[in-house]
Amino acid sequence: MEEAYNATKTTAPVYGDMNDHYRITDENYRELPAADVQIITSDGLRIPAHSSILASVSPVLENIIDRPRKHRRSERIIPILGVPSDAVSTFVRFIYSFRCDEEQLEKFGIHLLALSHVYLVPQLKQRCAKAVSHRLTVDNVVDVLQLARLCDAPDLYLKCMRLISSHFKSVEKTEGWKFMQNHDPFLELEILQFIDEAESRKKRTKRHREEQRLYMELAVAMECLEHICTEGCTSVGPYDVHPTKNRGPCSKFSTCQGIQLLIKHFATCKNRVNGGCSRCKRMWQLLRLHSSMCDQPDSCKVPLCRQFKMQQEKKGDDALWKLLVKKVMSARVLSTLSLPKRKREEQLSETLQNHGIRTFRL
Repeated sequence: MEEAYNATKTTAPVYGDMNDHYRITDENYRELPAADVQIITSDGLRIPAHSSILASVSPVLENIIDRPRKHRRSERIIPILGVPSDAVSTFVRFIYSFRCDEEQLEKFGIHLLALSHVYLVPQLKQRCAKAVSHRLTVDNVVDVLQLARLCDAPDLYLKCMRLISSHFKSVEKTEGWKFMQNHDPFLELEILQFIDEAESRKKRTKRHREEQRLYMELAVAMECLEHICTEGCTSVGPYDVHPTKNRGPCSKFSTCQGIQLLIKHFATCKNRVNGGCSRCKRMWQLLRLHSSMCDQPDSCKVPLCRQFKMQQEKKGDDALWKLLVKKVMSARVLSTLSLPKRKREEQLSETLQNHGIRTFRL
């Protein structure tokens, strides 16, 4: 009997949110009354236990214990079959002490996950699912996925799916995948659907990032256009503002330089009116975009701002153009919020200044 008791002995209790009354240690284990339940494993090992402790932790075991017996004097026996006896001993030890070390989780994590699910011990189930997820490999991921689905462990299930999705070619070569193909085609379809959805999400994310980058570039281009038309930059500016000598490039020099070159071409190109120049078309679009975003057309210094604004009021803009304007404005707000507070205040002050000149110094 002493050897059987040793199967449920432990050294110290853990988990501060558990019921202290049922934490059993080496010191107080011998003070318990005689065991009134026998747990039997697949290989015939008998583990003596106390029905009150089992029932307090597992509602399933409580229902089994409360079942009426055919004979009052007959011995109470609870069979826990299908897993190694050492795993059952570890399970019972956890019920008594709420303690399970990493070595036990490494050896019996999968078996304990199944037992904690069947007998509704959520504290152990959570620990087992986490421990098993840390030991996932290409070779065992399909088997663990099946178990996670059966045991309703969503976090472990998702981690298995992600591992399969990222190493699909390697997983396809494993015995677990071949066995699953022959015996669980619905799970195979579930995995393939997950992979397809994951690829679609990647494509959507990539497309979204590319769009956001474009909107941010247009927002920067609007800032540079206003900067050039208001105070001037290295080679282009308002005709009444003289360029500063020995002036270095501005903070957005690459974009600003491109806008300046575009303005110089636009000012001298003979095909801009007829619409035969692609670079001039780009400049027209930038001017129109600025006008759609500008809220001070009467005092704005950017060329043709008021004219474009009047044209918009008469004809209106199509839905696609309005969406573009909205996206660029949002990107501009985000870029402004990312600046230090002092820089934002300086930009706001510059925006509120009134300017009436609409011609360039080239």
